[in-house]
Amino acid sequence: MVKKIYINAFEMNCVGHIAHGLWRHPENQRHRYTDLNYWVELAQLLENGKFDALFLADVVGIYDVYKQSRDTAVREAVQIPVNDPFMLVSAMAYVTKHLAFAVTFSTTYEHPYGHARRMSTLDHLTKGRIAWNVVTSHLPSADKNFGIKKILEHDERYDMADEYLEVCYKLWEGSWEDNAVIRDIDNNIYTVPSKVHKINHSGKYFEVPGPHLCEPSPQRTPVIYQAGMSERGREFAAKHAECVFLGGKDVETLKFFVDDIRKRAKKYGRNPDHIKMFAGICVIVGKTHEEAMEKLNSFQKYWSLEGHLAHYGGGTGYDLSKYSSNDYIGSLSVGEIINNMSKLDGKWFKLSVGTPKKVADEMQYLVEEAGIDGFNLVQYISPGTFVDFIELVVPELQKRGLYRVDYDEGTYREKLFGKGNYRLPDDHIAARYRNISSNV
Repeated sequence: MVKKIYINAFEMNCVGHIAHGLWRHPENQRHRYTDLNYWVELAQLLENGKFDALFLADVVGIYDVYKQSRDTAVREAVQIPVNDPFMLVSAMAYVTKHLAFAVTFSTTYEHPYGHARRMSTLDHLTKGRIAWNVVTSHLPSADKNFGIKKILEHDERYDMADEYLEVCYKLWEGSWEDNAVIRDIDNNIYTVPSKVHKINHSGKYFEVPGPHLCEPSPQRTPVIYQAGMSERGREFAAKHAECVFLGGKDVETLKFFVDDIRKRAKKYGRNPDHIKMFAGICVIVGKTHEEAMEKLNSFQKYWSLEGHLAHYGGGTGYDLSKYSSNDYIGSLSVGEIINNMSKLDGKWFKLSVGTPKKVADEMQYLVEEAGIDGFNLVQYISPGTFVDFIELVVPELQKRGLYRVDYDEGTYREKLFGKGNYRLPDDHIAARYRNISSNV
């Protein structure tokens, strides 16, 4: 049986997401990110192209490591200005029926009680088409602006995230029984009080008595994404994630992460097949190889090395302006790192340039050899990258039986794991919180 490929659009509610400098490209409409019509049109385009989801990245800080200043990031719009991704979802959901929305949110700065309500609300309004990309954040500027006095180390942020999700699971899965809401008009009973429960959570980071403020939504718990590839991040993914956004752009790296996370999942009693693996991919496609190369060259003209150095500094903590080209960071010299960043060649993800057949060949190869399930498609120009992919690559994938011709009905979780699977499976850690017995 041919394995179907899942495709998400990788976006962000800002001017400069990944391809820094390309906001200046004459065909790029990213400057319209503050216009709701831009997002509505994008959602309709993606659904017409049978995309699975719109994956919305986010940051809540500024990249201010490079040159010990925020100026480069601000000047070149390196993920600043950036607006709240959650505010986009309802409008996009209103004009679509099947497209899902995976929204990034950090467990470090806002309380889980309010976030649980936010996600339940969106799960209701989208009829079960919402996912949460769980991140722990890494920017010191964010810590400062949220008033964090005690900066948590990398691994402890994941400890906090573990408890954060535990609180959310208790609220989503256990606080309200399935038949709590009866809407009995004659007796003026909307909800049966005895079927709504406190969660009485008391932990290291959070005290939440409950109950949850929302009645059960179609999925109860949103589909859980995770994107950290550190040792602790992979452990977190194995415990919680239903979808993992992997780092890496070659078969060997991707396969290592896939195998490692699936192996770790067994330790938590989970079926490894209950986790979908997504790789990032950058696609520049043309009807001919020459046309694709022309597009690549036109993008390269607007590529900003300074913008990417600012992004690199924020992501890694290394200010490359302080090093000589002969210094080493890891296995690469600073000169090599800067040279790599000066070229549009897929910095963090696989770059596929060429005809629809070549792109489809490379995607199919990664799926078959690395064991991944799908891709987050990076945009260079918007909506042009997605338009080209839909018009040129999607038909080639469909011809091979690798990509849906039409959507199945159901929630996002059902589209990923099959009809009837709208709830988290029983082998997920959240299932243990489904029988909370303490009454309000």
